[in-house]
Amino acid sequence: MSSNRKSMLSGPIVRNAIKESFVKLNPVTMMKNPVMFVVEVGTLVVLLMTLLPGYFGTEESVGFNFTVFVILLFTVLFANFAEALAEGRGKAQADSLKKAKKEITANKVTGAGVKQVPSTELRKGDIVIVSQGEMIPGDGEVIEGLASVDESAITGESAPVIKEAGGDFSSVTGGTRVVSDKIRVRITSDPGESFIDRMISLVEGAKRQKTPNEIALNTLLTSLTLIFMIVVVTLAPIARYLEIELQIPVLIALLVCLIPTTIGGLLSAIGIAGMDRVTQFNVLAMSGKAVEASGDINTMILDKTGTITFGNRMASEFVPVGSADSDTVAEWAAVSSVKDETPEGRSVLELMKKQSFSFDPTIAEGGEFMEFKAETRMSGIDLKDGRQVRKGAVDAVKKWVQAQGGVIPADLEAKGNAIASEGGTPLAVAVDREIVGLIYLKDTVKPGMKERFEQLRKMGIKTIMCTGDNPLTAATIAQEAGVDDFIAESKPEDKIAVIRREQAEGKLVAMTGDGTNDAPALAQADVGLAMNSGTVAAKEAANMVDLDSDPSKIIEVVAIGKQLLMTRGALTTFSIANDVAKYFAIIPAMFTLAIPQMEALNIMKLGSPMSAILSALIFNAIIIPLLIPLAMKGVTYKPMSSTQLLRRNLFLYGLGGVLVPFVGIKLIDLAVHLWI
Repeated sequence: MSSNRKSMLSGPIVRNAIKESFVKLNPVTMMKNPVMFVVEVGTLVVLLMTLLPGYFGTEESVGFNFTVFVILLFTVLFANFAEALAEGRGKAQADSLKKAKKEITANKVTGAGVKQVPSTELRKGDIVIVSQGEMIPGDGEVIEGLASVDESAITGESAPVIKEAGGDFSSVTGGTRVVSDKIRVRITSDPGESFIDRMISLVEGAKRQKTPNEIALNTLLTSLTLIFMIVVVTLAPIARYLEIELQIPVLIALLVCLIPTTIGGLLSAIGIAGMDRVTQFNVLAMSGKAVEASGDINTMILDKTGTITFGNRMASEFVPVGSADSDTVAEWAAVSSVKDETPEGRSVLELMKKQSFSFDPTIAEGGEFMEFKAETRMSGIDLKDGRQVRKGAVDAVKKWVQAQGGVIPADLEAKGNAIASEGGTPLAVAVDREIVGLIYLKDTVKPGMKERFEQLRKMGIKTIMCTGDNPLTAATIAQEAGVDDFIAESKPEDKIAVIRREQAEGKLVAMTGDGTNDAPALAQADVGLAMNSGTVAAKEAANMVDLDSDPSKIIEVVAIGKQLLMTRGALTTFSIANDVAKYFAIIPAMFTLAIPQMEALNIMKLGSPMSAILSALIFNAIIIPLLIPLAMKGVTYKPMSSTQLLRRNLFLYGLGGVLVPFVGIKLIDLAVHLWI
């Protein structure tokens, strides 16, 4: 999916959006947007007055009426274009997903053995066998075996993931490919209800519903439109009393300029682009409401393992015992890890480089590597010169050394216990009959997490870490990561309890999870982000699914939600400020001749009443396409307090919304006045 991001605004998408701009002129479609529907009705009325001037008595103003019609038509088309462009990006993503949804032959298990059937014939509960190189025919759960699965067709990530029976990583998705080994899968969805089907439906926007905030904003815009309609209608008798001729096209143009057409034309595009933006991060939002709710999050619940920490215990310190020193421990730890491809083994060599230790890797050349085994709980290498190096669990290495007649250092047990009491794992390193030291393994906090949590704190979001570790280890990790609070030795019910407690205080809560035991808490949270690598239960309970299975991505989701709210608020502020400027542009110019005292309000000094109306109308039309990139990309979000955010928006979009029309309308008027 990530490979398609650069082509989201390609020529075909733009051309299709232009076509859809005209298709959306259907009144049934336009009625969903009250503001633009009013503009369309006004456009139709002016068109009739242009085509039938004799019937309406407007023979002398056909040219003006036609000009107003063209400007109004472009205003509606530009608004439709913004919405169609946002939808087109989603449909482009859906097309890439459809490529992954192919007709696949499935090896279905039957009473008589295994039968090959089309994947479309599979039903929920069927059992299939998928071997190396074969496509998984439908969504399901691994019930037997272990395999490496390539999910790049869905996630865009090339690295395969391990799927196995009986764990939190048993869920598989139709359209992905088994890279190695063989698995038995129980199908969990009927045709048309698969994960990819739901993704396609959602990114196309077919089931998108308006969120409560969006409905409230629509209500506000509709109310403003009705108010200005009343204002414009009452202007007609006032104008007649003042012996000023205001024809219907003039009143329609005035109405369109005063109602909030800018935000009305961009509102749908902002909402659709918000969902699309989340999808571009490989996060599937089940509804627009979930995206918007993420922008109002007050509390975030995060699992420690895999979210805050890497999840793999990595070497963090070399601890000497007996008469050995740190250099000796580091050297033999590295020798024992040269051919060790486990995460722990690689981390030993990385720690060597980080702490500037050095050793001669040629020492291990020609040696016989001993892989880690559950029976021995050790790994190591037998060197060519006869020396034996071992690395493993302390008690296992002790027994190995004692079996060779070696002596155990007096401080080994105390230093090993000290590491264990802090939540770490001690690995003993021995050379022949001597234990030289310990490798301190710890679940390392991911780089940059403290800074990211500080950003969340600036957003006003409280972070709570949940971990099964003991309180001492939990406190150490919490302090290192910079979270606000933690729950040690937590159980599934503890997560639900803290979510309910926060919600009882009127807060919105987000949570990440991937296991079946996380499902209740994911369902309880206002924003539940499930991992695609997790169980079916977790994905069904959540209202968002991260296709890359990166739990820390919820931080980006929150930022996107806030960006969506900010974009809508910023453009609403800009639109209403525009209306203030257009009011001072048009009304004084129209009534100055009849009421000379209004000259004091005619601060823009426009050429004539007609040029003032046309200039404001032209500006009103062109500002919509100029703001489309901002609506699609979103306002740049920076963590700050609500007061700072309000002050920033009022300055940039409030003051800017007043000044830009003054400058734009004046420049347009200079050209229009010469033309008419």
